[in-house]
Amino acid sequence: MATEEVDPRFADLDAWSLASAMDAMWEGQLAAVAAIGHALSAMTAATHAAYEALGDRGRLVYVGAGTSGRVAVQDGAELTPTFAWPRERLRFIIAGGESALATSVEGAEDDVADAVKQVDAAALSPHDVVIAVSASGTTPFTVAALQQAGSYRAVTIGLANNPGTALLTSANYPVLVETGRELIAGSTRMKAGTAQKVVLNLISTGIMLRLGRVYRGMMVNMPPTNAKLKRRAEIMVARIAGCSEAQAAKALDQAEGDIKMAALVVLGYDKAEAESILAGHKGNLRRVFAELAEGRGE
Repeated sequence: MATEEVDPRFADLDAWSLASAMDAMWEGQLAAVAAIGHALSAMTAATHAAYEALGDRGRLVYVGAGTSGRVAVQDGAELTPTFAWPRERLRFIIAGGESALATSVEGAEDDVADAVKQVDAAALSPHDVVIAVSASGTTPFTVAALQQAGSYRAVTIGLANNPGTALLTSANYPVLVETGRELIAGSTRMKAGTAQKVVLNLISTGIMLRLGRVYRGMMVNMPPTNAKLKRRAEIMVARIAGCSEAQAAKALDQAEGDIKMAALVVLGYDKAEAESILAGHKGNLRRVFAELAEGRGE
């Protein structure tokens, strides 16, 4: 596997000047991001399938071991504060459990039985989407978890950095990003890890776009849980409704922090009406405004 091989170009990396080594590592990061371009069509197909399956009850399930597991958890953990993705619709299946996120758990990535056990405990359904990440594409825990998830007819997405590997051949939607040899052989926290983070960013954000949790480039499902976010919410409501920030703040209070509802309150709807309108369009503000414009003959 390329990710495990020594790159002759960097065999003496430890003897280089620090400035040269830093430049080479930076170059490697750029190459990792560039490699993602070849996977865009596969990522798009995976994202569309995930959106179709999730609906209003499916769960996003992230699977991984070691570095890949930590990268996966980081992506999933950011969905609730960014897009108000319900915590009960988010699950992590990680080799070695939560303790492995901070410290290495020896042998965990080889524990196939634990992978199967964790998947069975998740009680998956065809509405769930399982995203399994492994740089090598052969990690026993991750491959076994994805295969078991497939037996429950969940939508399975496999992300790997080596071609022709078990994770890719087992996934409904394989995503291959060939980042090649690492500057330090086997240190997949470098190029492979960077590529994984970007791919997961794109897939999860693409899902949220299709689910209507973004409007005009704004994270309109964001829960305003601190002063900075409350200020951001006021600015968003003001932009959407074309009102002052003071009016936006008042509407947000009435809407209990719900940005989309607050925008409709500013436009003259009471809270109950706004809730009904949004529910009728599954929370998609663009669809709401399209119908309102059609009703006005615009």
